[in-house]
Amino acid sequence: MTLGHGAPPADRVAALVRQRKGPSPRRRALTGTHAEPCRGSRHVRSLATVRPFRFGYQLRAADPGELRRQAQSAEEAGFDVLCTFDHLGQNFSALAPLLAAAAWTARIRLCPLVLNNDFHHPALLAQELATMDQLSGGRLEVGIGAGHSFTEYAAAGIDFDPPAVRKARMAEAVEILRRLLDGETVTHVGEHYRLEEVSILPAAQRHVPILVGVNGRTALAHASRHADAIGLTMLGRTLADGQRHEVRWSLQRLDDTLDWIKSQAGARWGAGDLELNALVQAVVITDDRRSAAEALAAEVEGLTVADALATPFVALGTTDEIAQHLLACRQRWGISYYVVREIDAFAPVMEILRRSDRRSGRC
Repeated sequence: MTLGHGAPPADRVAALVRQRKGPSPRRRALTGTHAEPCRGSRHVRSLATVRPFRFGYQLRAADPGELRRQAQSAEEAGFDVLCTFDHLGQNFSALAPLLAAAAWTARIRLCPLVLNNDFHHPALLAQELATMDQLSGGRLEVGIGAGHSFTEYAAAGIDFDPPAVRKARMAEAVEILRRLLDGETVTHVGEHYRLEEVSILPAAQRHVPILVGVNGRTALAHASRHADAIGLTMLGRTLADGQRHEVRWSLQRLDDTLDWIKSQAGARWGAGDLELNALVQAVVITDDRRSAAEALAAEVEGLTVADALATPFVALGTTDEIAQHLLACRQRWGISYYVVREIDAFAPVMEILRRSDRRSGRC
C-alpha cells in the first residue's frame, strides 16, 4: 500500500476487510441533494474558534474521460478542492489536469497536492501558477513539498540531496513564490536561488493560498511562519521502491508536532491564520473498525492497530463513526482540511460533518 502525497494506494485494505467479514455494509443513502460546502470568508478567528471543515478529492484518473468524470463528480458531491499529485512516471502531470478541470467545473478549487519543489524553479512556477489562477477565475491553491522519491530523481538525473538541503531549498522557494504571487518585483540572492527584478502577471486572487507538506522541526517551523496551510504527513523513511513509506502515526508524536507548530506560529495560531491538512490514505466503510485497523496494520510498515484506530490519516468504520472520528481529530489537533481518494464512500461522511458545522454556525 502506497502512503504519502503521491500516487494513490491500491484498495487493499477494503479488500482484506471484505475477505475477513464478508461484503461491507450498505452505505447509508443520502436524502435530498448533496450538502453544500461551507463558503465562509477567511476572516480572522480567535484561538477558541474552530475552523470549518474543508474537503478535497485527489484525482487518480488514467485517461482524459475519466479525469473529467472524476472532476465533475467531485464538484457535484460537494468537495471544496480538487487535487493532483506530482510524480514522474506513467501518470498525468500535476498542473495540466487542474487547468482542464477548471474548464469542466464551475466552483471547486484546484490544488496540486503536492508539487515537488525540486522539479520546478520558483520563478517559472510562479508564472505558471499565476496564469492558472487567471484562467480558472481565481480558484487556485498551491501545495508544495520537498520531494522524497529518490528513484524519480535518479531517473531524471537530478541530484537527490539530503533532507535538510531539500527542505531548506523548498523553504527559500516558498518565500519567493509568496512574493511573486503577491505581485512584488523580486530580486533575491539566496543559498539556492538567484533572481534579478523578476515580475509576473498578477494572479486573479489577492492572496493565493500556499500549503506546505513537510516533516521535521526546522521545516515545520518555517511553514508555521510562512504557509497558509500545513499538510501533515507524519511519514517515516521512504522505502526501497521510492514511493512507499514507513508511518509514524503515534498520538504522542502528533501531539508533540502540533505543540511545536503552535509554538512556532505564535500569533498566527491564535488568529486562525494557519490551516492544518491531512491526506487520508484510506477510507474503509465497514461495521467492524477493529478488523479494518488490523488489516491496515498488517499492510503498512510501522503502523499499530491502536494508531490505525486513532490517527487522522485513515478513516475506518461506518459513516457515522468516521464523522465522529474526524470531529474528534479536529477537536484534539485542529485539523480541519481533509483530502481523500474516494468520492462515493466519503460523500455521506462529508454531509454529516457539514451539517454539524452548520448547526454550530461555522459555515
